[in-house]
Amino acid sequence: MNTHPHSVAAGASVTEAADAVYTRIAWRFLPLLLACYVVAYLDRVNVGFAKLQMLNDLQFSETVYGLDAGMFFIGYFFFEVPSNLLLHKLGARRWIARIMITWAVLSMCTAWVSTPMHFYLLRFLLGIAEAGFYPGMLLYLTYWFPSHRRGRMVALLSAGNPVSGILGGPLSGYIMTATAGIAGMHGWQWLFILEALPGILLGVMVYRRLNDKVAHATWLSAEDRARVQFDLDMEGKTRTHGSVSQVFCSARVWLLSLILFGIIMGSYALSFWQPTIIKGTGIKSPALIGFMTMIPYTAALVGMLLIGRSADKRCERRWHVVVPTLFAACGFVLCANVGGSSVLSMLGLTMAAVGIISALPMFWALPTSFLGGVGAAAGIALINSTANLAGFVSPTVIGWLKGQTGTLSSGLYLVAGSLTLSAFLVWAFIPARVVNR
Repeated sequence: MNTHPHSVAAGASVTEAADAVYTRIAWRFLPLLLACYVVAYLDRVNVGFAKLQMLNDLQFSETVYGLDAGMFFIGYFFFEVPSNLLLHKLGARRWIARIMITWAVLSMCTAWVSTPMHFYLLRFLLGIAEAGFYPGMLLYLTYWFPSHRRGRMVALLSAGNPVSGILGGPLSGYIMTATAGIAGMHGWQWLFILEALPGILLGVMVYRRLNDKVAHATWLSAEDRARVQFDLDMEGKTRTHGSVSQVFCSARVWLLSLILFGIIMGSYALSFWQPTIIKGTGIKSPALIGFMTMIPYTAALVGMLLIGRSADKRCERRWHVVVPTLFAACGFVLCANVGGSSVLSMLGLTMAAVGIISALPMFWALPTSFLGGVGAAAGIALINSTANLAGFVSPTVIGWLKGQTGTLSSGLYLVAGSLTLSAFLVWAFIPARVVNR
């Protein structure tokens, strides 16, 4: 059958017009959301760098540090779903701005902790303040992009993780070295103060910049708003989990939570213990350790983009989660077996970072493909909050094991096992028809 050339030209014109609209939307929101994620992740894990000095200054043990690093995720867990439901009800502009400003203030207050109880309380409150942030941003993307366009947006947003590592390591090391003794405070205190300030500024920018709904986007023409709303309405008819009760009763949602739990075990083992692993090879300078953490995260950023492109080209997701997750597990096993070798430790950390950071955006293509409406708000938050309990388990257990054995090896083996289990669950129980789209 011959296709009329005018029909082909008209179809191409419509596609190009739609591409232009969504490109404009992406440039409007993505740079700001990416900056927010970079700062949020940096404020969440900079305690891993502060540890290099503060444990000695405050006479805290490795077990205290591990428990404190994990306390963040207890508050995060209990308030994640309510936070995302409030975002859906009150609007992203107000709620994300509130999240950023309150967590920045609390993170700054960590500079003045003096006892383990102060430390635990502030980390717990920080978790409450930040609850709903990342799933809230994922939910926000569903308000503007249909699923066939959202994968790239999630991948770009997820780049905030390695970018925070690339920028945060050298920045944290420099702050701790350059500010030591200023105003009678330690370098780790200035670290918490200075790295919190961008969160307050970005919170104000979010309040001024974001729009809660397509209908509020006066910077788009009426025709463009109608086009975007039509695409979103059509996609909404295909989603199967549209209510909170459906989400909590879904075996698929709980399976995804378990899979993400194992991946997050590795993510926070990397975030909270990477400076310690590098220091264990004989490198003592916080500034040099900070610069060395750039290596795994730079490789991870490149790997994430290449794996994301491969997944889109092949319209395949399952193996693009399984293979990177197993690659990360091998990286942690290598770190556990190389003793004091800086080269092999960095190789293992690089493998772990590439695998974990590449697997995460591939994973998030799963729940957003079948969750819609208020169900998306609850489902994304439930998966994220339950899985992020690994952020409590990982540093707490690794810290306890290190305190008992004097080495990180047993904890790294545990993390490698968790990642392997997640890879198996994806391979065995996630249907290809859900993933390959």
